[in-house]
Amino acid sequence: MKLTTEQMEKVENLLSQMTLDEKIGQTNLESPSIVGGFDVSFEELIEMVNDGRVSQDEFKKIMSTASRDYHEDDIRAGLVGGMMGDDPVKANELQKIAVEESRLGIPLIMGYDVIHGLRTVYPIAIAEAGTFDPELFERTAQVAAKESRASGIEWNFAPMIDVARDARWGRVSEGPGEDPYLASCFAKAKIRGLQNDQSSTENYVAACLKHYVAYGACESGRDYNTTSMSVSQLHNVYLPPFKAAVEEGAASAMASFNDLNGVPCTLNPYTLRDTLKERYKMNGFVVSDANGIVECVTHGIAEDAKDAGIQSMNAGLDMDMGTHIYKEYLKEAIETGKVSMEVLDDAVRRILMVKMWLGLFENPYVSEKNIEKYKTLPEEHVAVSLEAAKKSIVLLKNEGQVLPLNRKQKISLVGTLAANRDEVCGAWAMGWKSEDCVSIWEGLKNSGADVAYYLCGGPEDEINEDEIVKACIEGDVVVAVIGELVNMTGEASSKANIEMPGKQRQMMESLLEKTKAAGKSLVTVLMNGRPLGLGWEDAHLPVIVEAWHLGVQMGNAVAAVLFGDENPSAKLASSFPSMNGQCPIYYNHPSTGRPGSKSKFTSRYLDAPFEALYPFGYGLSYTTFIYGEMQVEETADTYDIRVGLKNDGERDGTEIVQLYMQDVTASLVRPVKELKGFVRVDLKAGEEKKVTISLAKADMGFYDNQGTYVLEDGLFRLYIGGNSRDCQCREVRASFK
Repeated sequence: MKLTTEQMEKVENLLSQMTLDEKIGQTNLESPSIVGGFDVSFEELIEMVNDGRVSQDEFKKIMSTASRDYHEDDIRAGLVGGMMGDDPVKANELQKIAVEESRLGIPLIMGYDVIHGLRTVYPIAIAEAGTFDPELFERTAQVAAKESRASGIEWNFAPMIDVARDARWGRVSEGPGEDPYLASCFAKAKIRGLQNDQSSTENYVAACLKHYVAYGACESGRDYNTTSMSVSQLHNVYLPPFKAAVEEGAASAMASFNDLNGVPCTLNPYTLRDTLKERYKMNGFVVSDANGIVECVTHGIAEDAKDAGIQSMNAGLDMDMGTHIYKEYLKEAIETGKVSMEVLDDAVRRILMVKMWLGLFENPYVSEKNIEKYKTLPEEHVAVSLEAAKKSIVLLKNEGQVLPLNRKQKISLVGTLAANRDEVCGAWAMGWKSEDCVSIWEGLKNSGADVAYYLCGGPEDEINEDEIVKACIEGDVVVAVIGELVNMTGEASSKANIEMPGKQRQMMESLLEKTKAAGKSLVTVLMNGRPLGLGWEDAHLPVIVEAWHLGVQMGNAVAAVLFGDENPSAKLASSFPSMNGQCPIYYNHPSTGRPGSKSKFTSRYLDAPFEALYPFGYGLSYTTFIYGEMQVEETADTYDIRVGLKNDGERDGTEIVQLYMQDVTASLVRPVKELKGFVRVDLKAGEEKKVTISLAKADMGFYDNQGTYVLEDGLFRLYIGGNSRDCQCREVRASFK
């Protein structure tokens, strides 16, 4: 985010005119208060919706009798800096008050959670990351930015770039997986897509990096839980995506709920001021997560709300989401010297800079034509969503080459998830409409397939044996859709048991028995938001397709892959365990003195495999790729790794070639492998290409326990292959002097 000299002068001039109350107002992020309509608090009502006590339909009925307080008087008085919301008409009404009726005419910044699309929802991040396609990451973000601005949203609470290694954590669905390098590539591309098309204010928004930082390392995968780690682990694993995003120009960041080494990230000066603002040079602002400041009292690090507000502002938290603590207590804190005016001015300056960069002072309103523009989904946006969905599907198993299917076959489609269009978008998808969504059943029908649907069972349903019998008798092939409901992943959806929920394994056992008896094929399609423990499924089911939650075009994308119109190319952005007890499991774990093996006295469980069921970077194709001999050439600044790659099958396909590195001997224990590069390679049937990936010597170092980046001479192993487990290796001895 860069401002011109003229823009900076305007910011400073405006800051010099502001009263203390107006400055504090800029640090106050409001959301519409709900008034009436129910007998419990709005917060409790939301909890009731999330845990299933109140259905979505019941919630809508309740909300239809409620009214909203949009804090118009506070906006008029200059006491509000930003608002939450996605209604462009209301956004214009509130901006009109801020711009035309407040003393200084400072526009609001309107924020909203647009994690993986607004109206045009594309795949959840853990799925999209598996495309290993930064150009695609950027284009999907561009769609989100345009639809956001047309909805009065100038500020996206995205991207979510937490590195997450524990599949029990519900929010693993929202982020790009377990690897810091891939997450960094994802982060940079999302910032470019959200922020870089400044040809018009209609095309870009301010990104907000979340959740800063190490939220994905919450202990035991339990949401909001504590995190504790060394400085080196923080800098080597969890900070790199944020550093990369700031270097790309990210306009804001959101402090995470968790404490880090005993200090909540909401008021952590090391992470906020020292690292993000001073070391990384982020010139935008930091906002709390919802109610984050007041929760510091519950953490036990602040005596009361006032103390929490003082500590947060001093630590570098610029804007308060949802608690009114800055609004209520900052004035007294400034007047008593507990917070300096310089600290407050720095916070306000950052907020004003983002508003200035967004063009809000010149263009605060949403145009009427844009409000109308997205009442139906543009074809070009749907096309991007479909492309992303098709590229995000991972083929895990294809025993007997059952896939792709023949359209002439009669297909029995089973499972309640298969026909439910409201389950395709995944967690933290906020703006979609059901009529825009394509279920798997609809997708198969759209493709011209001869398909019949049978309920049979689902994540929370009883098994219908009569339907199972009919499906196996009447179809030439059975396609079973199993997995998780959307509310089983996302925020506040951590699970101790991440194996197949409900009675779905029982359903699959019955289907397997009956299809075998009838001599028919069984294909399993997974809909889920996290890596599942699939030990039983892998051992028994012949064909497994990981389809995740793919967004509005899910059904059409799944149909394209099942019938071979799209050759699957995606790889896993997170390792899959065999069972619950393996969590956390990730490929880039540190070397141990007794690496896991069949021997008892090694790092392993007695009752579980010591490796992931499906490792990071894994994914099959309908064709076969053969790797030639790996070659390494050293230059002054790089190691250039070359390998021949041949498509040895009869179908065109795409292979994602992955480069890994191990620092064999270092002053700190290093990972057994680290992703250092990748490239998507398109090959026609029978075609062969030379693939080169360059590893910069400057990228072969690591951060020590003082947070200092070091390059150490020594032995390194370089690996290249189609996933993190199946690789060729060459050793090099590097000197960085």
